[in-house]
Amino acid sequence: MIEKATVDAIVAHARRDHPDEACGVVAGAEGSDRGTRFIPMLNAAMSPTFYEFDSGDLLRLYKELDERDEEPVVIYHSHTATEAYPSRTDINLAQEPGAHYVLVSTRDGADSPAYDGPVEFRSYRIVDGEVTEEEVRVVGSYAETEGEH
Repeated sequence: MIEKATVDAIVAHARRDHPDEACGVVAGAEGSDRGTRFIPMLNAAMSPTFYEFDSGDLLRLYKELDERDEEPVVIYHSHTATEAYPSRTDINLAQEPGAHYVLVSTRDGADSPAYDGPVEFRSYRIVDGEVTEEEVRVVGSYAETEGEH
C-alpha cells in the first residue's frame, strides 16, 4: 500500500531526472511498513542505465533515519529505456530485505509531463537474490485505511 501523493512524487522525480535514472527512498516509522517521508536522492552515477546513491548522502540518510526511528520502507529508481523490472545489477545491490523496491519506467515518452498513457510503476521484494513482484495498492492517504488489516 502506498499513498497517491508518494506515487506522484516518485513519477515526477523520474520524469525530472530523465534521461538519467532517478533514485530515492520513502522512509517510515520502524516496523510500520508505511512510507510517509519522500526523500529524493541524487543519482551519483548520473547515468541513463545505472543508479548509485552518493556515499556521503547515504551515510547522512541512515544517520537521520536512525535519529528519527525510521527505516527505508521504499527504495525506488527509474528505468529510462526498459521495463520496470529489476536488472541483475539492481538485484545484486539490493541490501534491504524489508524494503519494497519500486521501479518506474520512463520509456516510450513516459518521461513527459504531458504523457497521458499509464506509467509503468511496479514493486518488488528482493531477498537473497530472489525477486518477488507484489501488488501496488494506491490509496489517497493512510488515514483512509485505518482499521484495515
